[in-house]
Amino acid sequence: MLMRKTGQELLSKVVQSGQGLVAARSFFGRKSKHSSAQYIEKEKCYSAHNYIPIPAVLSRGEGVHVWDAEGKKYLDFLAGFATLNTGHCHPKLVSTLKEQASTLHHTARAFHNDVFPEYAEYVCKYFGYDKVLPMNTGVEGGETAVKIARRWGYTVKKICENKALVVFPEGNFWGRTMSAISTSTNPVMYENFGPFMEGFGLVPYNDLCALEEALKNPNVCAFMMEPIQGEAGVVVPNERYLSEVRRLCTMYNVLWIADEVQTGLGRTGALLACDHECVRPDMAIIGKGLAGGFTPVSAVLANDNVMSVITPGSHGSTFGGNPLGCKLAMKTLEIIKEEKLIENSAILGEKFRTELICRLPKDKVPFIRGKGLMNAIAINPEYGTAWDFCVKLKDNGLLTKPCDGNVVRFTPPLILNDQQLSQGLDIIEKTVNELKKC
Repeated sequence: MLMRKTGQELLSKVVQSGQGLVAARSFFGRKSKHSSAQYIEKEKCYSAHNYIPIPAVLSRGEGVHVWDAEGKKYLDFLAGFATLNTGHCHPKLVSTLKEQASTLHHTARAFHNDVFPEYAEYVCKYFGYDKVLPMNTGVEGGETAVKIARRWGYTVKKICENKALVVFPEGNFWGRTMSAISTSTNPVMYENFGPFMEGFGLVPYNDLCALEEALKNPNVCAFMMEPIQGEAGVVVPNERYLSEVRRLCTMYNVLWIADEVQTGLGRTGALLACDHECVRPDMAIIGKGLAGGFTPVSAVLANDNVMSVITPGSHGSTFGGNPLGCKLAMKTLEIIKEEKLIENSAILGEKFRTELICRLPKDKVPFIRGKGLMNAIAINPEYGTAWDFCVKLKDNGLLTKPCDGNVVRFTPPLILNDQQLSQGLDIIEKTVNELKKC
């Protein structure tokens, strides 16, 4: 890739200039102004304590690698919670960012701009829908989909006023707004934040009988779900589950909303995870890596029969559809196709799981699951916590973070190559082998 080539050229120039390998190494592992410990202490002092980060202070990224404040190099197998599908600082995206940011970066939808119409057409044709409603974050996409579904329920399905229900599976995670935590089954998300939003129902994930029973309620306007549950531990449903979801939603005149914020854009080895079963939801929510992680961009996609319920003033966003985000999103989607990242995700994901199944002892790692480059392993509690395991991975040169329970996720950039995958596998195997019973 261009950025990697450029880096090699710069390394060559440094070496050829007579400064030698010491100077070359300082270029690639340059240190920050302060130590990691100092940065961490300052964050603790001035930031709300709403995260407990893995103790690595990152100061630079390129491709699948990042460097910390001391210049140590890591493989990034979290990729911003599956946001950096195109890797860190992709040169084409950096170029697009610079060009558009120096031309026109924001207008708000109070006016037209000359980028949003191009983006709207591009993204609709790319995913095969009639209309797009642009937003910024994934949770905004979810909130938008819920609003569209409710209005559709009242105006099209003729549900009585204020009676519309949206059903979610247990174990769902789509953000931390009041609506999102009102559907959560994780106490960490919702404890001491009530009263909660009304109009939501829950069914067990991957349970078609329970889903059908819920959809029989004439007040249900939508079923919203992740095709693969991410935060719950990369939970993959049974074969044909998505096909049956599609059938049941059609049978009971209920909109199917697929939350593809994490699973979309090639992450699971298909453009959308729903594509694995060749089924199409009534609404698809995409986000996270839609603009390469450079700026938050999300979108809700639907056909005219659903999206037409949205009228002027009924929904909006100050930044949704801004020229900078739209330009980056188009370039990101172009890169996904040009660099065959979907195909790469499918091939390397299969290799990743196969290798781990062969290499890791089942007494320490009870299960390995996933699709494409969205994968997870469970750590036997007798050998410690998933958190401790992730800290050990960091010490060995690989970064990621736990999901719920004692599960560790792996969502590296989709630009990952065979050599980098092998390095990652070696680090994971080494770290598992170092585990001792508590």
